[in-house]
Amino acid sequence: MLNATELVKDLQEMRDHGFLSDALLRRAVKTIAGSDERFNWAGAFLLRDGGEDLWLHNYVGEPAQFGELSVGEGVRGAAVAQVANQNIPDVTVLEDYMPCGPDVRSDLVVLIRAGSDVFGEINVGSEEESVFTDEDEAAVQAVSDKLAEQIMSERR
Repeated sequence: MLNATELVKDLQEMRDHGFLSDALLRRAVKTIAGSDERFNWAGAFLLRDGGEDLWLHNYVGEPAQFGELSVGEGVRGAAVAQVANQNIPDVTVLEDYMPCGPDVRSDLVVLIRAGSDVFGEINVGSEEESVFTDEDEAAVQAVSDKLAEQIMSERR
């Protein structure tokens, strides 16, 4: 299970030492991916300027099937369009599902946002169906909130 408290503390220490969002995003994704054997793929997607497209910043797992998608497209694009996290227990039932990895069966998408400002999302995939719990979502949300703080501070 992801220890969000420890990762958030680590990200804050990185911020305190002058690291920028690029480094924090990479640390977050690497730590999330390695935190639980249920997590087979983890990545960070960021919203491009203009807010119409997401691009894959970094990931850990099988080679990604795509590097860019439009807001509203698939599960990841829907999360941004609806400004709502997505927990999909069985991706095989979705017609418009775009797999991040070839064997992903369940998908968790948690927005990186501050209020109504969406900056991107953390995506976690698993080869098991119905794997993500409310606790998993809350843990990834805590990390995403810390990432949003850093991104906002860089945009000021």
